[in-house]
Amino acid sequence: MAVSLSKGQTVSLTKGGGASDPGLTKLHFGLGWDPVPKKKGFLGGLFGGGSEEIDLDASVIVFDDARQMIEMVWFRKLRSDDGAIQHTGDNLTGEGEGDDESIKVDLGALNPAASALVFLVNSFRGQTFDEVENAFCRVVDDSNDTEIARFTLAEKGGHTGVILGIASKSGGTWSFKAVGEPSSSRSAPDMAAAAAKWL
Repeated sequence: MAVSLSKGQTVSLTKGGGASDPGLTKLHFGLGWDPVPKKKGFLGGLFGGGSEEIDLDASVIVFDDARQMIEMVWFRKLRSDDGAIQHTGDNLTGEGEGDDESIKVDLGALNPAASALVFLVNSFRGQTFDEVENAFCRVVDDSNDTEIARFTLAEKGGHTGVILGIASKSGGTWSFKAVGEPSSSRSAPDMAAAAAKWL
């Protein structure tokens, strides 16, 4: 059963917790959201009604132990240099059920210098989180499609980005921490400095 995370909570990414447990290696981090429905009525009908398309972008920044960025995977670079991280592509609307964007990670194939993966979401077109509802981030074991943890983003506001969470390595094992820190940045590169401060 998946763990429901609140801000600041951490979940271990090991299967059984034993000393010989290699932990989870192939994961995917899924992001989902829905546009807030427009108001109904005469004016709503006159100007289209329904929901406006919301284009949020999921990204991940890879850091080393010294909090230096190794690389970034986002909609302009869908695959990491080591091949361990794969972004499944940009969703421009937020429509539909389930994950709107996913980032697949093979922890075992990561650059050995990588010690933290910071997951972000931002609104490249400048739409704010007042226009978004039902936003979530989830961690899934890719080997059996089992959801390990879910973090629901309940906060609304005029911000255009959120530092979702951090997968970090300590003593050879990985864990995931829910962060949920808002940002006024509209692209992953602009959020890199703020992301590093959470390490």
